Amino acid sequence: MISHVFLGVTDFGRAFAFYAPLMAALDQPLRFRDDSRPWAGWMPADAPRPLLLIGAPHDGAPASVGNGAMTALLARDRASVDAAYAAALAHGGSCEGPPGLRPEYHANYYGAYFRDPDGNKLCVCCHEPG
Repeated sequence: MISHVFLGVTDFGRAFAFYAPLMAALDQPLRFRDDSRPWAGWMPADAPRPLLLIGAPHDGAPASVGNGAMTALLARDRASVDAAYAAALAHGGSCEGPPGLRPEYHANYYGAYFRDPDGNKLCVCCHEPG
């Protein structure tokens, strides 16, 4: 259903330093990086989509976060959720909810919530049993 998600950032170098280890923790390889534009994208090694993109907004205006907007990234297991959350906080992210079960969503939902250095809200979650 999702082709790609683009997250606007204000400082590309800082954002890349945040997203590169986060996406590595989720085993999502870098597809490209173009500092002249600036933008970068990650995607699964075995599929052309979905693509997660970061970069300066196309209209040239400063990036801003959407109230109520959140991008959730799928992790293969709970250990990957923990690793991604740790990478996010170690590289400038802020906690919006530590890793843990969220049974109000469903019995196996294990997720962590955080914001990137620009304030974009992210979730990393796993839907598989522990």
